[in-house]
Amino acid sequence: MKNLMFGVCLAASLPIGAQTIQAVTEDAPPYTYVEQGKVVGPVTEVVEQSLQRAGFKDYRVSLYPWARAYDLAQKQPHVLIFLIARTPAREAQFHWTGEIMKIEYHLYRWRGRSVEVPQLDAARAYSIGVMRDDVRQQYLQSKGFTKLVVSAQPLDNFRKLVNGQVDLVPLTAAEVPSLCKEAAVDCAQLERVLTLHEASTGLYMAYSRPTPPEVVERTRKAFEQLQAEGTVKRLLAKLP
Repeated sequence: MKNLMFGVCLAASLPIGAQTIQAVTEDAPPYTYVEQGKVVGPVTEVVEQSLQRAGFKDYRVSLYPWARAYDLAQKQPHVLIFLIARTPAREAQFHWTGEIMKIEYHLYRWRGRSVEVPQLDAARAYSIGVMRDDVRQQYLQSKGFTKLVVSAQPLDNFRKLVNGQVDLVPLTAAEVPSLCKEAAVDCAQLERVLTLHEASTGLYMAYSRPTPPEVVERTRKAFEQLQAEGTVKRLLAKLP
């Protein structure tokens, strides 16, 4: 995970409005990541193709720590955040533009450690690593969990599990191989102990509330066209 912000810019004129659309996300392989100085990944491709199909050629895709991306999308116009979980608490905070994928979260432990979680309540006895302002943190807090250890970056959070600083971390199955590779550890040492069914949800792209409705609607229609054509499914098929 990188603390620096990376961006990729495409210069042209924005048909609606004078500002460049800023698409913001976090460094979260295999969904979004930086390669040779560019923001790439299957989900990034979905977002970029949606903006291009909508006729928005002037946009920037930027990586931030999740809390920073989330803050930008709550305050500034023309900000498109992805991948963001749609929850009742967030419903009125954004213009929900398209469900890119459904996600399932699981609690993982490091093999050989005495961490037993037959049901969710049992996890209260253990420290759990979470990302700041991430839906997993918000979900566990809503359930009254207090032993949460907060990180700004997914890799930092994962390393706390590897190093024994936390007992559990909630991850998706797709995140595991990339995190193991970045941390230079054997994924066989990671054990799934519980699925967080209530936290599992759809992940979306969503615009900030001050964004003009016509920008939101054009992006939504473009995304729906890509879905109907099978383009979204084809791009996401690249995920492990």
